[in-house]
Amino acid sequence: MSASPPGTLELPAPRMASGLSLEQALARRRSTREFRPEPVPLARLSALLWAAFGINRAGSWGRTAPSAHNRQAVTVYVVLPEGAYRYEPGEHRLQQVRADDLRALTGTQEFAATAPLNLVYVVDFGPEEEGDEEEHGFLAGADVGCIAENVYLYCAATGLATVVRGLIDRRPLAQALGLRRSQRIALAQSIGYPQVAD
Repeated sequence: MSASPPGTLELPAPRMASGLSLEQALARRRSTREFRPEPVPLARLSALLWAAFGINRAGSWGRTAPSAHNRQAVTVYVVLPEGAYRYEPGEHRLQQVRADDLRALTGTQEFAATAPLNLVYVVDFGPEEEGDEEEHGFLAGADVGCIAENVYLYCAATGLATVVRGLIDRRPLAQALGLRRSQRIALAQSIGYPQVAD
């Protein structure tokens, strides 16, 4: 067994046992902008990331969210108080990209800076993405929307709160995450325990 690269955070195997039906999760789905300060436990983060865009078919790269033309051009970044990480679904692990708190950069609304967890959805418009750039943008937006909705449903089923956001000062966040010029930030999503329980 090879050692993990430096800065890697191995995630536990995701456990998906909320006990709620899909219909119940849909009924509970909502946007929340007030979060308690306590962190999301690692086991819950593991299941959340798997639900968002993890691999759900052994022996393949099939994901929990669809990807137009199977491009899988979306990368999920995880921004926590202790650092920022890139989610690597093949290994189901996090690779650290920064060791400081970038939460304030993930959105212009004040709560983004204090939410225990922010996900940032990044789309790669690299040279391998041939064809109409406008069409690719529309399709990538649909891909990101599917991932964000998976997060909403996971949160609704497990007692977490979330809100997806487009108000982001994208340039400084992209620089802080070390993104390439071909990569663009689409949306961010804040997650935590609700300030007021339902």
